[in-house]
Amino acid sequence: MSHSAFFYGTLMHPKILTKVIKNDGSHLEICPAVLLEHTRHKVKSEEYPGVIPFSQGQTFFDRELTQEEKCVRGTLVHGLTNMDILLLDVFEGTEYTREPIPVHPLEDTINLSEYSVSNDDKYLVPNLPAPLPPIEELAEAIPAETYIYRDTNNLDAELWSFADFVRFNAWKWYQPEASEVDGRNGRYHGSANVVTETIAVKA
Repeated sequence: MSHSAFFYGTLMHPKILTKVIKNDGSHLEICPAVLLEHTRHKVKSEEYPGVIPFSQGQTFFDRELTQEEKCVRGTLVHGLTNMDILLLDVFEGTEYTREPIPVHPLEDTINLSEYSVSNDDKYLVPNLPAPLPPIEELAEAIPAETYIYRDTNNLDAELWSFADFVRFNAWKWYQPEASEVDGRNGRYHGSANVVTETIAVKA
């Protein structure tokens, strides 16, 4: 059975995704996509985000959010196997629930193997991402699944930035010294600068 999933956080990085599913991802087709009416927040004291429905996310703010802020850009991935999903579920742990959602593709799909991630990862984050078109002009929504954060009390009001994650933290999550996901608790064990540390890796 083949699955489609929407990733909005650390798993948008191809090196992290392939590390989690323990294969090269050559069977996967991906494209940028957007999830409407959700907000993506920083998880308190962590490097990864949590996404919640806008009906919950709006309670964090005393202002009207822009259309860009009340939707989530991410990556739509087709072709995930049952084993891929099992490993992703372990990776996400109990902080999240995997739920069906509709997402709108923003470009055509390409094979994951067509990505050639440079050492500095700069290509992953456009300097000026194209503005979203009006909702009525988006491509038709495609059914997929994503990981919704369960405990809103553990989220900050601050919206999470993939650009900041790539700039400051992504390298720690896929470096060669990092080991596999610990199946007992869904946490990722790695070493950075020779100092061993435990890093929780999410969506």
